[in-house]
Amino acid sequence: MKRLLMPTLAGIGILGVFLSLAHNHGAAQALSSTAQTPPAAAPYKTYIAAAGIVEASTRNIALATPVAGTVASVLVRVGDPVTAGQALFTLDGRDLTAQLDVRQGTLTSNRSKVFEAQAALEDVREQLRLALAISDRRAISAEDLSKRKYAVRLAEAHLRTARADVLAAQAEVAETQTAIDRETIRAPVSGRILQINVRPGEYAATGVLPTPLIVLGGTQPLHVRIDIDESDQWRFREGAKARGFVRGNNAFAADLRFEYVEPYIVPKQSLTGDTAQRVDTRVLQVVYSFAPGSLPAYVGQQLDVFVETSAGAGASALRASNTQASGA
Repeated sequence: MKRLLMPTLAGIGILGVFLSLAHNHGAAQALSSTAQTPPAAAPYKTYIAAAGIVEASTRNIALATPVAGTVASVLVRVGDPVTAGQALFTLDGRDLTAQLDVRQGTLTSNRSKVFEAQAALEDVREQLRLALAISDRRAISAEDLSKRKYAVRLAEAHLRTARADVLAAQAEVAETQTAIDRETIRAPVSGRILQINVRPGEYAATGVLPTPLIVLGGTQPLHVRIDIDESDQWRFREGAKARGFVRGNNAFAADLRFEYVEPYIVPKQSLTGDTAQRVDTRVLQVVYSFAPGSLPAYVGQQLDVFVETSAGAGASALRASNTQASGA
């Protein structure tokens, strides 16, 4: 009996493991089947099915900095509404602040030199006036009179130089002030902060970055950019009705409002937000919008979109083509 006890217990244990795995697998399949959502059904008799991506009404603006430097402060948070011209973040500009102090000191000194040159000019002019007022020419030599005339000309030249130095110093001060202002990055348009990828202490580089420092855009309303395959382009008409469905739950749907067509067929971009990824298909891009709050959608989210077409669109297009050909 003792010899059979251990094998029996081992067999019971293995059987229990198999039964547990089978039960868990069945539960997972049941959960998976209940979590699946049926695809969205087209609301129109004839339609174009397309994929759309939500974007800001101003397009998604990827902000960069015109000068490189260490970030001193970030003045906004994700989701904050901003107005055009509002400061978003600043760079460390202590070197420029010091330079501005030096140049403002130079400007003050040059302005003082202008006052000195003006005083010197008035002095030599007065001396020349007194010399010219002498009625007896024997009282002053011609050489002395010429020297006084040349002294006036020299003083006038010194004054012009001093004034030019002031203008140059003012330009240098303005240049430094502009450089300081460029280290404060501001919102180019009114909108909402969509993404922040910069923090105080980090180095902000210039140029086109793979990850933008800040992304902002107008969200009232949001737009939907739809890619219509070039093989379906002839069926589309401007102003056509469209309806968008949130992927994953087609209960969330809303009618879309036509905004505009970009009348240029372009290579289709991968809907990952990376504009460098392209495929061979070419598409017509049509932009619609939806009312705020009508869809629980965010910028960058994909929608399933159906655009209504006319049942006789093909025949109408063919007639129009034939009419143009006959007229030619």
